[in-house]
Amino acid sequence: QRRVRGQVTSMKMLIVLLLAVLGVVYPKTPLPMEKKVYIRREHSLIKPYSSLNMDTPLWDYSGSTIVSNNEVRLTPDHQSKNGRVWNTIPLMSRNWEILMEFKVHGSGRTLYGDGFALWYSQDRHLQEGPVFGAKNGFTGLGIFFDTYSNHNGEHSHGHPYISAVVHNGTQMYDHDTDGTHNELAGCQSSFRGQKHDTFISIKYINNILSVHTDVRGKNKWTKCFEEKNVVLPIGYHLGLSASTGQLADNHDVMMLKTYEVDLVEGQTFNQEEALKLVPSAEGEPDRPHVHATKSTSKGSGVLATIFYIFIGLVLVLAAVGIGIVVWQRHTENKRRKRFY
Repeated sequence: QRRVRGQVTSMKMLIVLLLAVLGVVYPKTPLPMEKKVYIRREHSLIKPYSSLNMDTPLWDYSGSTIVSNNEVRLTPDHQSKNGRVWNTIPLMSRNWEILMEFKVHGSGRTLYGDGFALWYSQDRHLQEGPVFGAKNGFTGLGIFFDTYSNHNGEHSHGHPYISAVVHNGTQMYDHDTDGTHNELAGCQSSFRGQKHDTFISIKYINNILSVHTDVRGKNKWTKCFEEKNVVLPIGYHLGLSASTGQLADNHDVMMLKTYEVDLVEGQTFNQEEALKLVPSAEGEPDRPHVHATKSTSKGSGVLATIFYIFIGLVLVLAAVGIGIVVWQRHTENKRRKRFY
């Protein structure tokens, strides 16, 4: 009887474990505010990792990405590197939350870069490109963790900086202006170089996109931004990418958990219609590429400065010349008086 009971107990534990792996039984999320949430393991990265369990139909990785037991390193602290990790299964949840633990660090104390990105994109495979290691002209949502400022003029902000961009495939991310001309929202965040764990919570619920961070090691969420009227279809793919240039950093992801959230009161959901939606946002409108205007005005300012310096030198030389002439005439008059 003891053996039978032991076998039954073992079978129950095995069934529960299989159900959890298959996504039928979900643990509750530690994220704040939302209650009815369920983890989606097929869209999550949970350690321990290895090159073996990452080499599955669920996730692809390419470039300089290195997978170890405790982290997915998108780029090492070396120049001119880029790496990507991509979830091959489309996310079909209408409402979702993402909790990510990450670490950006390196040998640079004052100069480092470039940053990394979290994607919810139409592309099934993330291709190499100039937008934090991924291609430009994307369709979907990009959350950018920018550690180096390429732009010091209008619309500039401090770094490190977290921002959101929603593109429909027709816009292009402008690296030289840090994407500020069509940024949806963003905030400064000191996530780089921290000795403690750093976390970010990204929620998309009932067309509201909100981002909170916990980068101070106090186990407390800080609101980065919240934007309403953000339209994202279902069926897109999650991904991560990072890049380094002349400056470098380690861009590490220790954990990424994706949660499905139940529909809120009054929210409706039609799967066919949700698949056809075009990404859009009614937040910050597209702004002009201010760097071109700045270059022109800066050039004009330099020319004007040179012109004024030239005029000033001419006036000074003229004054000196007049002074010399007056002094010479004064000297001559004195000599004539002595002679007579």
